[in-house]
Amino acid sequence: MARANPLPEPIATMHDLSLRQRATALLVLSLPILSLPPAAAARTGHARHAVHAAGRTVAHAAARPRAHQGAGHKAAASPAAPRATAAPTYMLAPAGSGAVPAAPTLDARSWLVLDAATGTVLAESNGSQREEPASLTKLMTAYLVFQAMQQGRLKPDEGVSISEHAWRAEGSRSFVQVGTQVPAEILVKGMIVQSGNDAAIALAERVGGTEPGFVQMMNDTAQRLGMTGTHYADASGLPSPEHYTTAHDLATLSRALQRDFPGYYPMFALREFTWNNIRQENRNGLLGRDPSVDGLKTGHTDSAGYCLVTSAKRNNLRLIGVVLGSSSIKGREDGSAALLEYGFAGYETVTVRQRGTTVLAPRVYKGAEASIGLVTTDDVQLTVPRGQGTTIGTRASARLPLVAPLAPAIAVGELEVSSSGKVVAKVPLYPAHAVAPGGLWRRFVDTIALWFYKA
Repeated sequence: MARANPLPEPIATMHDLSLRQRATALLVLSLPILSLPPAAAARTGHARHAVHAAGRTVAHAAARPRAHQGAGHKAAASPAAPRATAAPTYMLAPAGSGAVPAAPTLDARSWLVLDAATGTVLAESNGSQREEPASLTKLMTAYLVFQAMQQGRLKPDEGVSISEHAWRAEGSRSFVQVGTQVPAEILVKGMIVQSGNDAAIALAERVGGTEPGFVQMMNDTAQRLGMTGTHYADASGLPSPEHYTTAHDLATLSRALQRDFPGYYPMFALREFTWNNIRQENRNGLLGRDPSVDGLKTGHTDSAGYCLVTSAKRNNLRLIGVVLGSSSIKGREDGSAALLEYGFAGYETVTVRQRGTTVLAPRVYKGAEASIGLVTTDDVQLTVPRGQGTTIGTRASARLPLVAPLAPAIAVGELEVSSSGKVVAKVPLYPAHAVAPGGLWRRFVDTIALWFYKA
């Protein structure tokens, strides 16, 4: 018995159709599966491309793509990685043998110098050893005051009442009078430039309600910033068994000040200011010795010794130096200067990729555009021992196949940065702009293409 014909008589077989009629028939038959994940019909693997890096072309491999989302989803098929919004991406490459001179010898119990952008320590001695911060405490006081100003809880020109507790503060003073009101900005300058304990306490009472309340805020913030070796007992830096820090933690705090409050940070570079006919000079002598130095703070008590946190920027490289427990003002300044010179002489910053520059341009399936440029959201810079800039290489990859829609906030690739053959960083790559779904015909054609996709 003859088998029933599955198609109407006029088009019983595909051989009887023209090319356009065949495509139309395939489209009708394929509509239910246009949005099926390509994993159901195509094998995935490692695609290879080429990218120019550090003056030469190197091979790079794309990561194995994850399963794509179905038709009901609006997002791209690639894994969701939040788009970066922080400062430019910096990394530190490992030093090669003999690439950097020996670190200096300092008159200090504890010290370190680090690359401010990455937080990577270039040299240190007893960097995690517990030490008294003395007036370096005011760096945390300044952090919380800047935070209050930035959030609008404290206005720079707001008059701050000087309590008797603040007026009677021991140690260095800004010469404010009890019962008066002094603009908050003037108190901040007095605290930073003159290291006034009275100014620090007055600000603490205004922001925290009381000094003990403010001290609790200081300790909470220290924990949030990762200052695990620090505990505060007051807002100004008077000696106490419960008042301590480390060189590492002070460097962490200094980086946070630069990162979180760039608008207020220039106050640390003030060499002097006058208030109420009293001229007050900054005790950080490096501000006058080295024009690249723009902060940060001095400290001294008999038990803490002479302390100094400095920061300087030359070209694209910013360093932070911490010196604790020196025997003299000269010792802390000479030691800090030596640390900065060591770092600047031994290291340099190289731009690997500029923000927005296309790193890869892979094909896009089912999209309104045939391909899309993949970029980094910030400049990619690498801090390396001087002379090792030519050893930097890159290897870029995309999560293939890329299927529209694509969002510019979702990472779909990665730029691997290496120095002297060692991988030092991996930076996400994002579509340069959104890619919308293509038309019905484009989605149909690419659905068929994905069935036969080979990585």
